[in-house]
Amino acid sequence: MSLPPQSPSLNGRAPSPWRARLLGSIALSLVVVAVITYFTFDWQAFVEALHEVNPLLLILGLGTVGLRVLFGAWRLHYVSHRHLTFRAAIRCQLVWDFSSNVTPSAIGGGPFAALFIARDQRLPVGETTAILLFAILLDQLFFAFTIVVILAALPFLPALPSAMGTVGSGTFLLYLGLALGWVAFFAYTTFFRPELLEGLARRILRFRRLRRFRARVIQELFSLKERTQLIRSQPLGFFLKGFLLTSAAWISRHLLLVFLVWSVYPEADAVLVFMRTLAMTLGSVVLPTPGGAGGVEGLYVLFIGPLMPRHFVAPTLLLWRLLSYYLFIALGLLLTGHHMQQRLRRRRQQRPTPEPAEEP
Repeated sequence: MSLPPQSPSLNGRAPSPWRARLLGSIALSLVVVAVITYFTFDWQAFVEALHEVNPLLLILGLGTVGLRVLFGAWRLHYVSHRHLTFRAAIRCQLVWDFSSNVTPSAIGGGPFAALFIARDQRLPVGETTAILLFAILLDQLFFAFTIVVILAALPFLPALPSAMGTVGSGTFLLYLGLALGWVAFFAYTTFFRPELLEGLARRILRFRRLRRFRARVIQELFSLKERTQLIRSQPLGFFLKGFLLTSAAWISRHLLLVFLVWSVYPEADAVLVFMRTLAMTLGSVVLPTPGGAGGVEGLYVLFIGPLMPRHFVAPTLLLWRLLSYYLFIALGLLLTGHHMQQRLRRRRQQRPTPEPAEEP
């Protein structure tokens, strides 16, 4: 698994293009929130409805943010065979969430997180990549489970908004089918036939414009094959517990939005909000912007907006993005900045002290 280009450097200052992309994605997210606020927010209706807000549900929503991190860290601690302490796993999970929010959703933050773990814990990059590869595989399996749940619920619940129309819903269902097929192929080649992935890559690399990447891709495939062999050697119980921890982390992430909507609008159908959140998350995977900035806000209006009064759409959207997006960017910047300061301090301490020149 190769690192994405222009990723933040852990050796020094982040390159300016990366900082520009980060600031640009945050600005895009805020601009879209501002536009949604302009068209949906009614101050008077909002103030009159504030007395219906349930503070207990808001507190439970805040609690899901912590549970998301704790379950994610527990998973990293577990799949690393406890090579990562729980405290180190929390740092790594926060950095993974941060890097996922500053890279396009389809790429994810796994490569950056693997590099951070390797340097933070002084582990071989191959070992940390294997840890992240298994965690990503568990995420893919959970997505597949989510797709099955949504498809099974469609005859009973409007998990897809009516505003999508027939064409939009059909396109989204086709996308879910393709995503399910990709997860099945990824899991099958990882567990049973890794040579299929190698063969597919070799055929693709026959194209003239891709031949220059052949040596690098083949090298990465050999490394991937070694890591998948390590994954396949694990017992069934290891996979089951890893999947349960993955499910707990993702369900905690989805419950945040359920509690936020439920706290301001008690009449909301919590099950339907949860199903719409699952579908919205799957839809955000293909967004090209870092962390889905701009697109996720639009999906929120499409999927969650119709389930509550209009004057609550913008406030709940802003609070949700604050707790699930902006917060993790801030925490990730603090952690990576602290990590870089520690590395620079260690380098200064390891630098040999020049001997004083002898006087003639």
